[in-house]
Amino acid sequence: MSIRVSELAKELGLTSKEVLAQLTKLKVVAKTATATIEDTAAAKVRQTLGGTKPAKTSTATAVKLAKAASKVAAKPSVAKAPVTSPVVKKAISPLPPAMPAPAVKPIARPVVKPVTPPPTAKLVAPLVARPAPAPMASPRPTIVAKPAAPVAPPVPTKSAAPVVSKPTLVVPKSAPTPPPPAPTPAPLVSSPPKRLQLKFPLTVKDLAEKMDVKATDLIKHLMSKKIFAALTRLLDQQTASHIAKDFGYELVPQPTAEELFIKELEPDPAKMVLRPPVVTFMGHVDHGKTSLMDAIRQSKVVEKEAGGITQHIGAYEVVLDKGHVTLLDTPGHEAFTALRARGANVTDVVVLVVAADDGVMPQTLEAIDHARAAGVPIIVAINKMDKPEANPQRVKQQLAQRELMSEDWGGKTIMVSVSARSGQGINELLEMLLLEAELLELKADPTKPAQGTVIEARQTKDRGPIATLLVQQGTLQVQDVLIVGPMMCRVRAMMNDRGHRVKDAKPGSPVEILGLPRVPKAGDKFMVVNDEKLARQIVERRQEQQTDRSIMAPRHITLEELHQRITAGQLKELKLILKADVQGSAEAIVQSLEKLDTKEVKLNMIHTGIGDISESDVMLAAASDAIVIGFHVGVEPQVQVQAISEGVDIQIFKIIYELVGSITAALEGLLEPRIEETFLGRAEVKRTFQISKVGTIAGCTVTKGTIRRDAVIRLIRGKDRLAETKISNLKRVKDDVREVQEGVECGIALETNTAMQAGDLIEAWELKKVARKLN
Repeated sequence: MSIRVSELAKELGLTSKEVLAQLTKLKVVAKTATATIEDTAAAKVRQTLGGTKPAKTSTATAVKLAKAASKVAAKPSVAKAPVTSPVVKKAISPLPPAMPAPAVKPIARPVVKPVTPPPTAKLVAPLVARPAPAPMASPRPTIVAKPAAPVAPPVPTKSAAPVVSKPTLVVPKSAPTPPPPAPTPAPLVSSPPKRLQLKFPLTVKDLAEKMDVKATDLIKHLMSKKIFAALTRLLDQQTASHIAKDFGYELVPQPTAEELFIKELEPDPAKMVLRPPVVTFMGHVDHGKTSLMDAIRQSKVVEKEAGGITQHIGAYEVVLDKGHVTLLDTPGHEAFTALRARGANVTDVVVLVVAADDGVMPQTLEAIDHARAAGVPIIVAINKMDKPEANPQRVKQQLAQRELMSEDWGGKTIMVSVSARSGQGINELLEMLLLEAELLELKADPTKPAQGTVIEARQTKDRGPIATLLVQQGTLQVQDVLIVGPMMCRVRAMMNDRGHRVKDAKPGSPVEILGLPRVPKAGDKFMVVNDEKLARQIVERRQEQQTDRSIMAPRHITLEELHQRITAGQLKELKLILKADVQGSAEAIVQSLEKLDTKEVKLNMIHTGIGDISESDVMLAAASDAIVIGFHVGVEPQVQVQAISEGVDIQIFKIIYELVGSITAALEGLLEPRIEETFLGRAEVKRTFQISKVGTIAGCTVTKGTIRRDAVIRLIRGKDRLAETKISNLKRVKDDVREVQEGVECGIALETNTAMQAGDLIEAWELKKVARKLN
């Protein structure tokens, strides 16, 4: 017999993750919550984890525990009296405490002996230490020992006599123990620079006022940096930050009203609750995505669509016995990727629908690549199992070639055989969805103002603009002030997926809203702002930013820009989408490109397909910041227009060697260049001079080679290299020179303020960056 991990977790009242962790400790192989284990392993888990459940305690043991607790509770009540009462009795009379001391002996020994001596020592020490500092002149004569003497007898009665002598001896030593916390705040005051939040750009005068510096001093400092500026000159953030650092300030851009409000919208971890998972159905055309959803929702969505093909994105909420699930029905992976291209990662789980009779088709492979690019877990639904030609094993074999290994075959991918017509496997599929959601631990804060994403939007004749929103955080209510993209509105009405009017929408719920001034874009973010004045400020700023962005079209990476991106440290991976005329060409190109991979630069082939470059390829490239490579394929005019509008680079090749050579050059551009060092010359410092407004100048003699002004200088003293810097001034007598030859005297001033002295060596080196080649 065997049992699933999830069922065992429910039996024990634990989560699947806790049971999987215990199985790992017991060295039992179980990768997912849907895996099955033998009864022997289950018994071990029950033995280790089941004992922690409080429900299994019998009534007899409960009675025993209650009696033991009452006995233990009775003993401390007597023992506590001598600990607390001496503090009060000290002030009243020293004689009575000595009387009950013998009575405490037999009661306190068994309970307090192993535990109380350390705490009593700690309690007595502060009590004796506090009165001691008051009479500073004579700590010994102040009869602190007399009130302490009555306190001492009860303490030794609980423990041995030496315990009393230790606290009394330690009392003067324990008195200095409180001061240690005092030194901790001292080092925190001076180390960090002062932070200033400012709006950029700002004038020189404003910067001086904010830093509490004289404007003339700031202008002089700017002149020393070769920046000639008047009081009214505007300084950008980079220049102002660089100057402020010299005065001990760190400049930070002042947050906008929107940024401050978004901070307030951050969810409270204490108020987070589980939310329904958002599931997207993807797969090849006519493989039964919408029919399967129809079986789940028990409604007739397919009949409403023209020709049985989904015409637009729909969002539906399914209420199950064990929880809610939000379903997104898309017309394909294009819409899924279009949402992601606009920064809307709304999907938690992807259900890949594959027909058992057709098997894996080209659009199935595309859907797999799109889901992987989004980093979303995949559950496979093998549909049309009611057909006689259904072959689920062939489907599993085909998916295994795409690294989707079924759990039956030792993999991690959940695969469920279903039939939209007969209803076979529907309940199991829903159970797997909820189980996957449990492992993902999806949570949201319903107490905050609502935030989410626009799933779809359209214009209607009778009701105006309508948008389908997915609430991801907070609770959306009717009459809320809503900001969607660069527009604002008030929610006039809300309908759920069944067409019923609702007053609010919790996290994970899809709703249609009325009241928008115009149709928003799918993928736009929305948020609720209750202050209309603040909402107008945010919308005005967004409209300004949109105007600025419209001037500059969006641009993604191109092969020509790789060197610039790697210089800025923004790229260590080259993402490609390959489309070829035939399968053989695609395989040959992939094999050739895989040989170019190195440890430092990663070549990520996001998608490989056959046929002309399509709009789906462009949208995937836009979402993933990838380059589209075509080999002997065409590009439709509308696809070219879309690529230009999305800023996607498309490269078409007709010779395979040119394609591989172009990618090779791009990858070599990603490699860190090799630094070659060339020794130019050496000079010895004979004497140093201090000159005002210049600093330290070293009088040197060039002993070998040439000292050039543009060289990298290394200051060496003995065997130590003190600094590596540049030359700020190089003089021969009184003239500025570019270089000084061997045997000639010169004056050298360095850019860094490094202390030079006679006998130091100044070496000049030339550093060159040399491009590296792939192995």
